[in-house]
Amino acid sequence: MSLKRNIKQEGKRGWYVIHTYAGYEDQVAENLKQRIETTGIHDFVFNVIVPVEKQIEIKNGKRNVVEKKIFPGYVLVEMIVTDESWYVVRNTPNVTGFVGFGVRPTPVGEEEIARIMKRMAVKEPKHKIEFKIGDLVRINDGPLKGFEGKVSEIDEEKGKIKVSVNMFGRETPANIDFLQAKKV
Repeated sequence: MSLKRNIKQEGKRGWYVIHTYAGYEDQVAENLKQRIETTGIHDFVFNVIVPVEKQIEIKNGKRNVVEKKIFPGYVLVEMIVTDESWYVVRNTPNVTGFVGFGVRPTPVGEEEIARIMKRMAVKEPKHKIEFKIGDLVRINDGPLKGFEGKVSEIDEEKGKIKVSVNMFGRETPANIDFLQAKKV
């Protein structure tokens, strides 16, 4: 078959980014994996990944860890670009094209792929608290929603802050999740 001949002519294994319609990343990845098997190009397309990471989200006062797409609308594909492999990937439903310059797709650098893989491997999301003691904040969730106060303590381990809120004419401390407040 002509695929074996093209491997020497076309190039080497690399990671490429394909653009998809937003919200179709998982579907594109599944379709592409099926197409790789049915067309027999698994010697040229090795890996299909939708990059996701865990994030902390607060809904209805409850803290949840959710998976969010790192690059919405994009899928990573590890492959050797040949005419056939390019055609199969490019013509997968909901794929709008490869990211790159000119006619041929441009591979992503190894350092960038290593950074993405490291980001995906994090088991527990870290708390990134951007408040400082003394910052004025507005509470945007929970029973104290709409109140303003000053940050008096920060607990980075638990992702909590203590805010002094003026209620009924006196300063009242409130322990809240850092995601429940925004700087004023």
